[in-house]
Amino acid sequence: MIQLTNAPQKEKANPAARKVSDLSGRLSRVLRDLRKNSAFIFMSLPGILLVLVFSYLPMPGIIIAFKNFKANLGLWDSAWVGFKNFQFLFATDIAWRITINTVFLNTIFIITSIVGSLCLALLLNEVRIKFLARFYQSAVFFPYFISWVIVGLFGYALLNYDNGLLNMTLDKLGLDRIDWYKSPTLWPAILTITNLWKGAGYWSIVYLAAMMGISPEYYEAAELDGASRWKQIIRITLPLITPLIIINFLLSVGRIFFADFGMFYYVTRDSKLLYPTTDVIDTYVFRALRQLGDFGMAGAAGLYQSVVGFLTIMIANWVVKRIDPEKSIF
Repeated sequence: MIQLTNAPQKEKANPAARKVSDLSGRLSRVLRDLRKNSAFIFMSLPGILLVLVFSYLPMPGIIIAFKNFKANLGLWDSAWVGFKNFQFLFATDIAWRITINTVFLNTIFIITSIVGSLCLALLLNEVRIKFLARFYQSAVFFPYFISWVIVGLFGYALLNYDNGLLNMTLDKLGLDRIDWYKSPTLWPAILTITNLWKGAGYWSIVYLAAMMGISPEYYEAAELDGASRWKQIIRITLPLITPLIIINFLLSVGRIFFADFGMFYYVTRDSKLLYPTTDVIDTYVFRALRQLGDFGMAGAAGLYQSVVGFLTIMIANWVVKRIDPEKSIF
């Protein structure tokens, strides 16, 4: 009886020993997991370092959005101005115009990219000859590696008023020439086509890889049941790659306030006449830095993009989680 009554008291008297044992047990499990997954951790190191250097180390620079930055004073000694940079950014109608342009064009890009790349992946998945399949995959993937500077030159060769290919074709057909670089209403469609041409091949390969990972047994069973190829796509292929589509959508929504600077600057040739429909937050900030040297306002715009983009992806993920929790990112 004495031993039985003393045992709990002994355990209560040594809570620190239990904590140390629990900590050592957790540490041993962590080390065991690290040894088990060491190859995968080593493979992920370049990506981790890239994110660390370009995403986390510059974070103290957020403070520049709240200061009147002067290069000779440095980041910490420059005068604190609070939210004046944000007030200056949104004081004119330009801020609302570039925000609407950014969101509107990125929304079109997201929808057309997902639909276009999916259709392209489904077509590539139907090619049964290996040589042709590899050729088509390389052909649609190649534009992804072309610089926006080169794409801008291609676009100018097509759209130039004097000797552009499209205007020369219109002349041959007896139609009036179009001054593309002075017609802002046409450029949302032009940029959408350009973005689709350059980026759809990349995501089509991603979707194609997911399709190739689907077990052939599903299609064999569907064929035995008399399902056509179209029904197999609707009932098997698309539902099984839906999680990947949703992840792509959520990641794209998270950057809906970030425009592709290269496309909007080089393809439009930074034409002032096109600003009503093509001027976005990134190009506006670039001009502010180049012409005014206002680092504080540029920092405020960048922080505004990041915060609103974070809230957007959180809301989109919440909506997806409400519909189907298994398809959300977190």
